Amino acid sequence: MMKLRTILLVEDNPKDVELTLEALAENSLANQVVTVKDGVEAMQYLRYEGQFKIRKQGSPAVILLDIKMPRMDGIEVLQAIRSDEKLKAIPVVMLTSSREEPDLVKCYELGVNAYVVKPVNFKDFMDAVKQIGVFWALINELPQEK
Repeated sequence: MMKLRTILLVEDNPKDVELTLEALAENSLANQVVTVKDGVEAMQYLRYEGQFKIRKQGSPAVILLDIKMPRMDGIEVLQAIRSDEKLKAIPVVMLTSSREEPDLVKCYELGVNAYVVKPVNFKDFMDAVKQIGVFWALINELPQEK
C-alpha cells in the first residue's frame, strides 16, 4: 500500500492559505497539508528543526511555495532545497501572485517543477489548486525515500 505523503504549503497570506486548503479539501485529497508562514519555517520543517524537530519522518509529496514572504522568500527557499542532497528531489511548485519575468526565470534556473500564477478570480484559483493537488499528490510518482 502506498504511503500518502504530506503537502507542504508555504504561504504568509492567511486568506490564500484558507482558499488553498479549501480547494484541496474539495478534491477529497487524503494527504495531510502542513502549513508554514515563511521560508524559515519551511526549512525548519524540511530539516526537522525547531518546532518540527520531532515531526513524523518523510518528505512532502510536493511543496507549494509562495515567492513574496518575510524573513526568507520563496526563491531563497527553492535555492536552499535544490542545493541540499536530502531535499533536492522534492517537487516544488511556485504558487505565487508574481508575474515578474525575473522571478519566473530565476525559479526555472533553480529547478522549480512548475510556476503557477495565482488567478485573481476565485473559481479559477480554486480550479488551479485542485489540479495542482491532484497531479502532485496523486498522479506524480516519486522515488522511494531512503
